Amino acid sequence: MYAIIETGGKQYRVQEGDTLYVEKLPAEAGETVELDKVLAVFAGDELKVGAPLVEGAKVILKVVRHGRGKKIIVFKYKAKKNYRRKKGHRQPFTQVTVEKIEA
Repeated sequence: MYAIIETGGKQYRVQEGDTLYVEKLPAEAGETVELDKVLAVFAGDELKVGAPLVEGAKVILKVVRHGRGKKIIVFKYKAKKNYRRKKGHRQPFTQVTVEKIEA
């Protein structure tokens, strides 16, 4: 059984027991989060596709930890104008484990 969920503006294909990194969620480590933005659910040989969401379906996630991704360098520059700006960015994330898929 797997489901396609949406969180943080991105879509993920998840199964029970999967660990994934999503955009930061407002929950503490150890808490459970219930997502009801389920776009599709595949159970056995039956595929339920929502229009846009599957009615009554939800995915329960357990928050493992919060963190920040690798640093990326944002460098702006204009040729021949002596304009240079260097900036670093680390995107915050939440590591979650899929506990249960209810359809």
